[in-house]
Amino acid sequence: MGTKQEAAALKDVLTSSKWGGQPFPGKHALAFAKKFAKVHTAKYAQCVNTGTVAIQAALKAIDIRPGDEVIAPAYTWEGTVGPVLLVNAVPVFVDIDPDTYCLDAKLIERAITPKTKAILPVHLGMRFADMDEILRIAAKHNLKVIEDCAHAHGGMWKGKGAGSMGDLGAFSFQSSKLITSGEGGAVITNNLEYMERVQSYINTGRASLTDKCHHRIIGFNYRMGEFQAAVLGPQLDRLPAQAKIRARNMKRFESRLQNTPGIGLLKPEPRITRQAPYGYVMKYFSEKAKDIPRAAFVAALQLEGIPCDGLFYEPVYKSSLFPLDPADFPALSWGREKPLDLRNMYSCPESDRAAYHEAVWFPHQLFLGTAEDADAIANAIHKVLGSIEELRGLDHKAIRNQKLGRADRES
Repeated sequence: MGTKQEAAALKDVLTSSKWGGQPFPGKHALAFAKKFAKVHTAKYAQCVNTGTVAIQAALKAIDIRPGDEVIAPAYTWEGTVGPVLLVNAVPVFVDIDPDTYCLDAKLIERAITPKTKAILPVHLGMRFADMDEILRIAAKHNLKVIEDCAHAHGGMWKGKGAGSMGDLGAFSFQSSKLITSGEGGAVITNNLEYMERVQSYINTGRASLTDKCHHRIIGFNYRMGEFQAAVLGPQLDRLPAQAKIRARNMKRFESRLQNTPGIGLLKPEPRITRQAPYGYVMKYFSEKAKDIPRAAFVAALQLEGIPCDGLFYEPVYKSSLFPLDPADFPALSWGREKPLDLRNMYSCPESDRAAYHEAVWFPHQLFLGTAEDADAIANAIHKVLGSIEELRGLDHKAIRNQKLGRADRES
């Protein structure tokens, strides 16, 4: 929702005649980047034009080369791993921890090969990937870490901001995010050399603002325009107050769901010292709800007026938005008798379970209302569960409708 602050900032851009992307001229983008870095306990931040580009620029900053391997979770948005392919590297999928739906750190080391150069954990929905263990593994194997923080604006892990613990953090400001400019993104880091590489890469190869390391690379126009940057500053200012409202309402909502047959909650994580829930994520157990499929349960909630999703993410390699042709990405064939078949070479059962059976996602906007609004969601869940038998036979149409709507949710 727009405010007077956003309107004033947009008018300032409009009348300035300086609409182009930062680093030049970028008054609003530069001011926002400085504040955004501070919020996330990082030294540097750079605005870019999308969250996907943020990951791509971060990969270039750590010098990912063609043929290098990057470990990523299977259960995430396709935009997490698309940039890996775009720099002609190879994504390696690892299953998720069922307690958090984030990359399972216990499985990372078995996926490491001599070609592995980085780990790309995603802080998904309501939880962080286990950064303590991921950083330990990265140090042990001399790997870089890029945090995908598209869901984690303002979040903290043991007092450190999302994106500040690894080598770089990548954020998205796409329309569904906690703060949004419609499209947009940012990269944060504590490493000046990495920031200079990011700035050069997204600014058509020009020298960075500081240019202390004197890197010269081929770059592209991936800058954020000033109209987009202008609306981000006021939203960042409002984020702490909104976070408190969400936390209060989600706590009330959880209290209403405790010990509800058929419903499971993600495991609490005390190391998250500042919550940044992109959405509320819970589990639905059809085997405890008379074997009524999740799609029917979700459809019934939607009929009760509660926006929610079941098929929110799929394992990337199974997604229709991942129509991978190895001929388009040479690294998948180099030194191999046959190209890597990423769509058929992985089995990630926990990702499958979350994607196709368990996970139910509620958008974060639902929890910016009153306690009564949170109660209304819980009441709808209890109502649907109380008459769950009536949903038998609804699932086929519901599943079809959810699949049709998925492609438009996030980009």
